[in-house]
Amino acid sequence: MTIGRTAAITAVGAYVPDQVLSNTDLEQMVDTSDDWIRSRTGISERRMLKDKPTSFMAIQAAKSLIERSSIDPKTIDLVLVSTSTPDMIIAATAAHVATEIGATAAFGYDLQAACSGFLYGMSTAAAYVSSGRYQRVLLIGADKMSSIIDYKDRTTCIIFGDGAGAALFEPNDEGIGLMDEHFRSDGIGRDHLYIEAGGSMLPASSETVSNGQHFLRQDGKTVFKFAVSNMSEATTKLMERNDLASEDIDFFVPHQANQRIIDATAQRAGIKPEKVLSNISSYGNTTAATLPLILSDFEDRFQKGDNIMFAAFGGGFTWGAAWLKWAYNT
Repeated sequence: MTIGRTAAITAVGAYVPDQVLSNTDLEQMVDTSDDWIRSRTGISERRMLKDKPTSFMAIQAAKSLIERSSIDPKTIDLVLVSTSTPDMIIAATAAHVATEIGATAAFGYDLQAACSGFLYGMSTAAAYVSSGRYQRVLLIGADKMSSIIDYKDRTTCIIFGDGAGAALFEPNDEGIGLMDEHFRSDGIGRDHLYIEAGGSMLPASSETVSNGQHFLRQDGKTVFKFAVSNMSEATTKLMERNDLASEDIDFFVPHQANQRIIDATAQRAGIKPEKVLSNISSYGNTTAATLPLILSDFEDRFQKGDNIMFAAFGGGFTWGAAWLKWAYNT
């Protein structure tokens, strides 16, 4: 494979709210228990953002990256925000974030692919950079899932949390960065993981609000089955296409949906447990923020040239895998 200009991640940042919602807290809100949640999801606690929008977390994650890398925000060309919980339906959250962090030379827009949002955003950011059109693209995954969760619904409220993570993409000519990807989607997913009201199909009304149709709903068993089979298949196909054996993968970064999904996906893809990175116990499923939160939490373990395999699955259904060579030593 001939490799020219690639796009590499050169810095990361993250933010999670201070407020913790523990399994014990949820026991007081819904019919569940700490043991039940841990055994089925691997989650011990999740973070909650009160009285502020998604953009607040996105801004904090971006500022974290800027401070850690000492870059001038005026040199950022584009800000992408992957989110399912934008501040507003109209008015891009990314445009507001860009202004608030001082990226005055950048344009910005939002991406929505549910839990696959950051993974798809990686492809978008890398395409802009590797084409030579832009030099610095800031990709942020941020979701305030507490704003769309029904805390009387045990199938969803135990899983999701709030958080944000960011990654900076810049040109690279050393043959490292985002190397390849395998993405897919299937519209059957809108019947199994969705928010029924609030869009053009069913606009908001007093009736939709009173009926709880603005909350996230999911068919857990169907989502589990599709997530494991499709994430593992995408990962395997990507490895085969690039002649990568499981021994060649230094780290596996899966979407943090459920620890059982993570374990089953890695096992099917033939990736050893010690290479699988997970922080779901502390954060739960933060949707578009899970992958960059992993990068931030485990950044000190990565070495230049490491092969990192990403995989995600989200509503739609959307899913895929991406192979990236890490660009720097911490």
